[in-house]
Amino acid sequence: MKQHIDIVIIGGGPAGLAAAAAAKEQGVDSVLILERDKELGGILNQCIHNGFGLHVFKEELTGPEYAERYIQRVRELGIPYRLNAMVTDITKDKLVTVMSKEEGLLEIQAKAVILAMGCRERPRGALNIPGYRPAGIFTAGTAQYLVNRKGCLPGKKIVILGSGDIGLIMARRMTLEGAEVKLVAEIMPKSGGLKRNIVQCLEDYGIPLKLSCTVIDIKGKEHIEGVTIAQVDENKKPIEGTEKYYSCDTLLLSVGLIPENELSRGMGVEMNPRTLAPSADERLMTSVEGVFACGNVLHVHDLVDNVSEEARRAGINAALYTMEGKE
Repeated sequence: MKQHIDIVIIGGGPAGLAAAAAAKEQGVDSVLILERDKELGGILNQCIHNGFGLHVFKEELTGPEYAERYIQRVRELGIPYRLNAMVTDITKDKLVTVMSKEEGLLEIQAKAVILAMGCRERPRGALNIPGYRPAGIFTAGTAQYLVNRKGCLPGKKIVILGSGDIGLIMARRMTLEGAEVKLVAEIMPKSGGLKRNIVQCLEDYGIPLKLSCTVIDIKGKEHIEGVTIAQVDENKKPIEGTEKYYSCDTLLLSVGLIPENELSRGMGVEMNPRTLAPSADERLMTSVEGVFACGNVLHVHDLVDNVSEEARRAGINAALYTMEGKE
């Protein structure tokens, strides 16, 4: 049977939770969150460091604490959510196809859809680093999940490529777990992370940050044994004679985030070629009528507080859109 829901929210992370709460508070009774993971909260569940919530809650929280505030609000408002629910397709008519472990294949007809799928890490394949594909190479987010959620240390001698915030935070985290972080290499002439993270995660622990440098070779066939780092010129080409070898058993990649928009493209949403994300108007509505986007799906945010504020706007505007349709 096809279900009918006023607002369907794709994603139960910080954006989806904030959007759902705002829509419900605006007076829409029929709101549903679809989350492919086994719990709400999204990436915040593995971000056990503090620094969240300074703008929204005026206090410093860890990622799970920040997520819990919104999860509790969603529960207080009685907003239903489905976990282990993978959305496989959305049509321009806002027919959502979702595969649920408990209920099988479902079709949900929505009056409005809010895209809040977040983003994913750029993989090694996007970097064109020569060499074999040995074990011991992880994205920083995967390493964060292994350490913080599974209690598993990926390695003991670490090199980190990329100075995005996740990479900086993992430099500190791995050090606190007893690993040796040899350096953080950044291909750009300045770090891509927040200044506070450079100070608190690198400088406070004596971890060197090498700017205008990148990995040009990986040694090891079965498991990584080391990497060669070289300086790059203004065209990001390695400078001959600047190579330096570092032995390591783990390489962490923190080389950027990509908005998660396969569903958006599949339904024909107009995409911004610069941001690889949906084009949206001042209401955060995409080119498809009644489909809104917010959070890291729309553009990658530095602060989760900004994600929540933007998602709140999307929830309010989606609610207004559905209520206008009833009149």
